[in-house]
Amino acid sequence: MVEEVVGVVAAVGAGALVYLAAAARVVKQYERGLVFRLGRLHGDVRLPGFNLIVPGVERLRKVNMQIVTMPVPAQEGISRDNVTVRVDAVVYFKVVDPSAAIINVEDYRFAVSQMAQTSLRSIIGKSELDDLLSNREKLNQGLELMIDSPAVEWGVTIDRVEIKDVSLPDTMKRSMARQAEADRERRARLINADAEYQASKKLAQAARQMADTPSALQLRLLQTVMAVAAEKNSTLVLPIPVELLRFLERGAQPASERSGLAESPGLAESPGPAESSGQGDGPGHAGAAERAEITERAAGLADQAGEALEKLRRAVEQ
Repeated sequence: MVEEVVGVVAAVGAGALVYLAAAARVVKQYERGLVFRLGRLHGDVRLPGFNLIVPGVERLRKVNMQIVTMPVPAQEGISRDNVTVRVDAVVYFKVVDPSAAIINVEDYRFAVSQMAQTSLRSIIGKSELDDLLSNREKLNQGLELMIDSPAVEWGVTIDRVEIKDVSLPDTMKRSMARQAEADRERRARLINADAEYQASKKLAQAARQMADTPSALQLRLLQTVMAVAAEKNSTLVLPIPVELLRFLERGAQPASERSGLAESPGLAESPGPAESSGQGDGPGHAGAAERAEITERAAGLADQAGEALEKLRRAVEQ
């Protein structure tokens, strides 16, 4: 009798364990469960944890509530300004209503993917090339609204949509590169012209300052010579000051005037004051002697300047 009771208890315990194993279901933290009794939704959404169902009568369907990252295949289309482009994107979405995601649509992932591709082609046709390249934030928002509108009925919400890449034909890339190069060349020329203009204004101010103080020009010349000599060049080009040339020109001018007077036939025939008076030491001879003395002094200064330049050249070579 006792053995029969023990056998019955053991059979009941074994049956309970089998039933419990068949009825037990575990819903993870990032999932929600839907119970279908004989094909009909029964009860509320099952929360994460341990849940029991009636084996053979009820069926538990789990729905992932995590954010899904879905790449949108590249779509080729013609933009608003008649440029053929190829654009791909990525969609981030999640399920907010498990019942609607399972009942209202057959496969919500496939539905979101197809809607994203269609919306992306529509965005390409409505946008210009410059917007696709530089104004992506606005296009992302418009694309998100286009996908999110029908997805609300599917129990899905679109978290964000990002355009990943815009592929252009090689001819368009070369054209854009030439345009960018021409624009940079234009800006470089404008900057260079502005720099030349500012430099010319500063040089004009420096020229006026040096005109008031000629010694500043000499100091500047010496500084230039020192800067060139510091480079240890084998050849030194030394400019001659313009003032020295003007001084030599003024010294040589009376002699040329005198030769011009001597060659003039009218003046050669006309008797001078010395001839008419018969005196050899008149004012004419005094003026000629003074001019000759000035010429000799100018020649001496020229020789001194040449010697100074030669000494300076030798010093620089050393």
